[in-house]
Amino acid sequence: MQRIKTLSEYFKKYELSEKDPEKFWSEIADSFIWKKKWDNVLESDFENADFKWFKNAQLNITENIFERNLSERGDKTAIIWEPNDPKESPIYLSYKELYKQTCTFSNALRSKGIKKGDRVVIYMPMVPEAAVAMLACARVGAVHSVVFAGFSAASLADRINDCEAKIVLTSDGNFRGNKTIPVKDVVDEALEKCSSIESVIVLERTKQNINMEDGRDFWWHDCIDNEPNKCNSEVMDSEDLLFILYTSGSTGKPKGVVHSSAGYMIYSSYTFLNVFQYDEDDIYWCTADVGWITGHSYIVYGPLLCGATTVMFEGVPTYPNVSRFWDIVDKYKINQFYTAPTAIRALQAHGLDPLKNNSLDSLKVIGSVGEPINEEAWHWYHDNIGKGNCPLVDTWWQTETGGIMISALAGITPNKPAHASLPLPGIIPVIVDAEGNELNGNNVQGNLCIKSPWPSIIRTTYGDHDRCINTYFSNYKGMYFTGDGAKRDHDGYLRILGRVDDVINVSGHRMGTAEVENAINEHEDVIESAVVGYPHDIKGEGIYAYVIVGTKLNDDKIKDEIINVVRKVIGPIAKPDKIQIVSGLPKTRSGKIMRRILRKVASNDFQNLGDTSTLLNPDIVTEIIDGAII
Repeated sequence: MQRIKTLSEYFKKYELSEKDPEKFWSEIADSFIWKKKWDNVLESDFENADFKWFKNAQLNITENIFERNLSERGDKTAIIWEPNDPKESPIYLSYKELYKQTCTFSNALRSKGIKKGDRVVIYMPMVPEAAVAMLACARVGAVHSVVFAGFSAASLADRINDCEAKIVLTSDGNFRGNKTIPVKDVVDEALEKCSSIESVIVLERTKQNINMEDGRDFWWHDCIDNEPNKCNSEVMDSEDLLFILYTSGSTGKPKGVVHSSAGYMIYSSYTFLNVFQYDEDDIYWCTADVGWITGHSYIVYGPLLCGATTVMFEGVPTYPNVSRFWDIVDKYKINQFYTAPTAIRALQAHGLDPLKNNSLDSLKVIGSVGEPINEEAWHWYHDNIGKGNCPLVDTWWQTETGGIMISALAGITPNKPAHASLPLPGIIPVIVDAEGNELNGNNVQGNLCIKSPWPSIIRTTYGDHDRCINTYFSNYKGMYFTGDGAKRDHDGYLRILGRVDDVINVSGHRMGTAEVENAINEHEDVIESAVVGYPHDIKGEGIYAYVIVGTKLNDDKIKDEIINVVRKVIGPIAKPDKIQIVSGLPKTRSGKIMRRILRKVASNDFQNLGDTSTLLNPDIVTEIIDGAII
C-alpha cells in the first residue's frame, strides 16, 4: 500500500479519488490478500443507506494481519503492553506469538460452539487478551461487540440483548489507577436480564474472589489449555459483519453501529499509514481503550494490518503520578502519540513541572482525537509535548465513519491550530445550510455532510435499518449527515465546530459552542469549559457557560475576566450571559461531555435528566444542579 509522501502527491491522489473513486480504491485494495477478487468495486444507494464495497469478494481480515505479515515480520513486536502498575512487567508480543494466541483462542471459541455470524460481547480490561479476543472472533467469522469495561450492568445488558450475543468474554476484575474494579460482578448482574448468553469466559487478571456459575462460566486459561495454535480462517464475504459498536443515541437507546469486513480493513489501514506517516521501525501509541472506535481502528486493526508495533496501556494518565504518559513515551521511545483533548487539558492543568524529567525526544507525530481541540490546548500540546517540532494531526471522524475522515497528514499538510484541515483522499465533505443548499467557496459555515461513500461507511444500525436511514441519510438527500457543524476558512481548511445541536443562535447570530469555549479557555486560569444555549426572553437564546478554574480568585472577579476575554476574542455578541463555576463536568467514560444534561440544567429543567449511571462522575450532576444560576 502506497504512502503519500508530499503535498503535491496528496492533491494528485485526492483528485483521482474524486474523479474515479473505484479506480482509486481498487488500486489500494490490490495490495491485500483476497480469497476471491471482487466483481465490482462499489454499489451505492444513499437514499436507502445501501452500500456494497468490493462486491462478492471473499477474504478474512486476520489473514491480512498474519499471513500477509508473518514471512517478513514474524519476529517483529506487534503489541507492547504497558500494565496499570509500572512496577509490573510489560509484555512484548511478536506477530508470530500474537498469531499463535489468536489461533488458540479461535479454536477455544469454536469449542464453545461459536460459528460464523454469532455475536460475541467483549467486556475486558486493556490487556493483550482483549486484542486477541477481537482477532479470534474475526478469524472464526464471529461478530465482536466490545463494550467498554466501565459501563454499568444495565448498559451492558442493553447491548447484549440488542445483539443477542451468545457469549461474553470478560475478566475477574480490572486495575484502574489505585482501584480494583469488580468486572465479573457487573457481568453477573447484567446476565440476570439476558437470555441469549450460553457461556462466559473469564480471564484471570486481579485474582479477586468471584462467582463462577457451573456450566456457564469458564476460565480463559482452562479454555485454551488443550487447543492447537493453528486455526483455519473463516471465508468471509466483503460485506459480512466484522463488528458492532454501540454509540450513544439521542433517544437514549444506544445505536449498534455495524462495520463490514473488506471496506473497514482497507480504510482503517490506509488512514493509519497516511495520517501518522508510519515507518517500519516506529513505535506507535494510541491511549484510547478498545471499547471505543478509536481503539478498534487505531490500536488494533489499522496498525496491525500495516505491520506496525502498537502500544496498549492498561492504566490512566495520572497514576501513579501525572507524568505517567510522558514516562511511557520515553520508556518505549514512542514515535507517534495519539490522545484526546480531554486528557491534554487535564494534564495541562498540572503545569509543566511533571514534564521536567522527560525528554520526549523520540516523538515524531502527535495527534488529537474525540472532539475538536481548543486553541489553548492545541498550543500547549504542540509546544510542550511536541516541542514545536512535531506535526499535530487534529483528526475528525466518528464511530460511524470507521476511520479518520478529515486530518492533516503528518509533516505533509501544513498545520493550523484547532483546524482538522483537509479531507483524506476519497472523502468529499460539503458544508450545507439548514435547507441542504451547498455552501461553496471559502469563508462559509454550516452543517458538515459527506457527499460520496467511502469504504468504511456505516452499513446499518444493528437490527434497525430505518434508524440508520433516519439518523444519517434522511436529513439531506444524497449525503451522509455528520451531525457536526463546520467552517471552511479562507485557505479552504476545515474547522469542526462541534455538534449542530451545540450551535447557539443569539440574536440571529449563529455560533458554535466550541468557538465560545475556545475563547473562554484563553483565560489563563480556565482549565476547561462547556457552553450550552438556554431560552432567553430577548435574544432567543442565551449563552450559559460551565467553567472549571484552577484559581483562588473570587468567583465574581474571574467571571468578569472571562467575559472580557470572550468580548476580546469573539466580540460582545458571544459573551456568556451566565457563568457557573464548577469542579467538574458530566462526562461519559470516553471523555465526552454529556451536554444534554448541561442544557437541561441551564434551561431550569431538572426533570428527566436520563441515565447518568454511565457517567464517569455521576455525583457532579447534583453539584451542578445545586449551583445552577436560575
